[in-house]
Amino acid sequence: MNTRAEYIAAIRGLPARLRAQTQGLSAEQLTTAYNAPEWTIAQNIHHLADTHMVCLRRFKLILTSPSFQFTSYDVNAIAEMPDAKGADIELSLKLLEGLQARWAILLENLSDEDWGKIGRAASPDRADMSLEDLARIYSQHGLNHIQQIQEVLDKMPG
Repeated sequence: MNTRAEYIAAIRGLPARLRAQTQGLSAEQLTTAYNAPEWTIAQNIHHLADTHMVCLRRFKLILTSPSFQFTSYDVNAIAEMPDAKGADIELSLKLLEGLQARWAILLENLSDEDWGKIGRAASPDRADMSLEDLARIYSQHGLNHIQQIQEVLDKMPG
């Protein structure tokens, strides 16, 4: 993906792709580590909701703060929390439907100047990132997890 329109389409389309990919799966299928040590399907979906919430917040802070600095967090620790290991992916899918739709609306209305606004790296070993960088990274992030979920599905017996 190389264009803003492609980033927006990927962000907007993520929830529908996840729904289609996971339709009809049982709680056991959602929470079994068929592709260990990779995350379960449920953990992947809950992770997307968790991290995309953080990213949308980052977008808004970069747009409204004169000098936003990223903070880091442990995605693996968050993926081990009870709400991230549970089989009820519907909560995260609903969250993603609203979140991704609002994020796409925000992106569609950014000026060229807005796309270039920068979030400052939290440490010297990290790079500063523009909103365009973040949109590219997170549009691909969703696709990466769709692929991870497919790899789990491919490892399921029968």
